[in-house]
Amino acid sequence: MQEESKTPTDLLKPVRIKWDSVAVFAVMHILAVAALFCFSWKGFWAFFVLQWLTGGIGICLAYHRMLTHRSFQLWKPLDYFITWLACLAWQNGPIKWVAVHRMHHARSDMPNDPHSPTRGFFWAHMGWLCSFSDELDRYENYRHYASDLDRDPVYRFIEKTFPYYQLILAAGLFLWGGWSAFLWGFALRTVFVWHSTWFVNSASHVWGYRTWASNDQSTNNWWVALLTYGEGWHNNHHAFPRSAAHGLRWWELDITHGTVRLLSLLGLAWNIQLPTPQQRQQMAVKAPAALAA
Repeated sequence: MQEESKTPTDLLKPVRIKWDSVAVFAVMHILAVAALFCFSWKGFWAFFVLQWLTGGIGICLAYHRMLTHRSFQLWKPLDYFITWLACLAWQNGPIKWVAVHRMHHARSDMPNDPHSPTRGFFWAHMGWLCSFSDELDRYENYRHYASDLDRDPVYRFIEKTFPYYQLILAAGLFLWGGWSAFLWGFALRTVFVWHSTWFVNSASHVWGYRTWASNDQSTNNWWVALLTYGEGWHNNHHAFPRSAAHGLRWWELDITHGTVRLLSLLGLAWNIQLPTPQQRQQMAVKAPAALAA
């Protein structure tokens, strides 16, 4: 990852609204509300299984811990498969998602952080997704922050084709279970995973407690951790970004780390990164007092 400039150049430019993104968000939220009036058990199970596959396995395990931070290595066919699963969460292809998240860590809560609540809670939660940025929205610019993925032809193919997978999934759900399966398994599930992910960017930089002296405002937030299979232990994560475990105390439930350990037992994952005692001591020495949860 290349050296980061501290100059907040994007803040000097007028905000350009991405009206196509605004329209997609609006339509999906309307459909998500409609799902509540169209219940079926097929729809419920489509929601339940797909939110875990696309959010828990796709976003949390694949995009975040595996690809962005290289917290562990995975058997390559399975690596590509769960990267494809992450695409079904409709949160951009792997190269853009990883690039933006690496920018966030390099500039966390500085003026040119892509999604810091220092510019407002709504901005961190979803406002930044509705605003055009040359750095975040042009492939030739953001790909440099994920050059390791950009060199892999499979990741490049998934990056270019990821929007089409949403259409295939939506059509498949409708053919399998009608409007209820489509609304619950596609619309409501997508919106649920969106907001769960976005709360890591917003709520987990505002509310919670701090165990480690990270150079930002990241916090450990229990309810975000429950929604995101362990991602809400965000101060832990910012203190030790490469750690495959985000929950570092016995009561900090981290299902994603449990999944990594299971994959390791099956011989599918290895080179699992965890903070050393020396790293813990170094980060804890200057740790500030805990914030109110």
